[in-house]
Amino acid sequence: MHRITRFLKHSLVSSAVASVLVTTSTGVIAADEKIRWKVQAVFGTHLPGLGDPIKLVAEQINKATNGDIQFKVYEPGKIVPPFGITEAVKNKQLNAGYAWLAYDQGRIPAASLLAAVPFGMEPWEYAAWWYEGEGQALGEALYAKHNIHPVLCSVIGPETAGWFKKEINTMEDFQGLKIRFAGIGGKVLQKAGASVTSMPSSEIFPALEKGAIDATEFSMPAIDEILGFDKVAKNNYFPGWHQTFTASHLVVNKDVWDGLSPESQAIIDMACTAGTMRALTHGEALQGKVLQRFKSEGINTQKLPPEMLSGLKQLTDEVMLEIAATDEDFDKIYQSQKAFSKEYKAWRELAYLPTDL
Repeated sequence: MHRITRFLKHSLVSSAVASVLVTTSTGVIAADEKIRWKVQAVFGTHLPGLGDPIKLVAEQINKATNGDIQFKVYEPGKIVPPFGITEAVKNKQLNAGYAWLAYDQGRIPAASLLAAVPFGMEPWEYAAWWYEGEGQALGEALYAKHNIHPVLCSVIGPETAGWFKKEINTMEDFQGLKIRFAGIGGKVLQKAGASVTSMPSSEIFPALEKGAIDATEFSMPAIDEILGFDKVAKNNYFPGWHQTFTASHLVVNKDVWDGLSPESQAIIDMACTAGTMRALTHGEALQGKVLQRFKSEGINTQKLPPEMLSGLKQLTDEVMLEIAATDEDFDKIYQSQKAFSKEYKAWRELAYLPTDL
C-alpha cells in the first residue's frame, strides 16, 4: 500500500513538472519569438575571462533554447569601433553589444563606476553590490536615459598596475610618462603628471614596441601575456590599484529589451549571471602559472612601494570628489558603493584568513 502511495505521489509530481515545462515551452513557441542578434564584443573573444564570456553565453543560450535565441558574436571593430558599442546600441545600429562601460566615461561619467573603480571593491564584493545591493537598479536607471538596458555578464579580478619599460619607484617617476591607461585611473595618473592615452587592445603592443608609449595597463597577467607586453616591457607592477575588479556588460537597446517576452529576458539574464561566475573562476584559475612563467623568464614582477600607493590613493580621492561634484549620477552611485563597502568591511575583516599565514 505504501509503495502504491509513493508511486502515485511520484507520478503526480512528475506530471506536474512536465505540465509546467510544456506550458513554459508552448508559451515561448506560441509567441513565435525567434531572437537573432548581432552582438559586437569590446574585447577579443580569445581573451580568457575578459573577452570569452560573451562567447560562452551565446553558446549556452543557443543550447538552452534549442536555437530560438541566437547571438552572432562579432570581434572588436568588425561592425563599429570598439569604443562606440553603446552608442551603436542606443541608435539600433546593433541590437546588443558586449561592452566595458568605462569607455563611456566621456559622455556618461558615472559609467566608469559600473566597470572599474580605483581602490574599489573586490570582484565578489562588486557582484554582491550589483545583484544584492543597489548596483543593478542604479546601473539600469543610469543607462535607461540612453535607451540602453545593461546586464552584468562578466566580472574578473584585479589587473596589474601596469607594464613599464623603466622601473618606477616614486610618484615623481610618473612625471611626463607616456602611458596607456583607461577609466578613472587614467584621470588619476594625469593628476600625477603622466601623459595618458587610451587605445583599444589591438593598438597597445605596436605603440609600446615603437616607443609611442612608455608603459601600459590592460588586464590580468594571463591576458597581458597573450597581448605580448612581457616581450617589450620587463617591469610588471602590482597591485592593480586602479582596477580592483573589471566588470563587463551585455548592453541591449532598451526598446528591443522591453519588447522581449519575460521568458526570453529571464533566459538572457540567467545566462549572463552564469557567465559572470565562469568569468571569475576562469580568470582566477590562470594567473598563478603565468606569474611563475614570468619569473622564470626574468620579468621583474614587484609591488608598488606603500608610499606610492598612499600617494595614488590621495589623488584618487581628489579625482572622485571632483567628478562627484559635477555629476549627480556619479555621486549617487559612488555613495552607494562606499556605503556597501563600509558595511561589507566588517564581515571581510572578521571572516577571512590573513594572507600571510
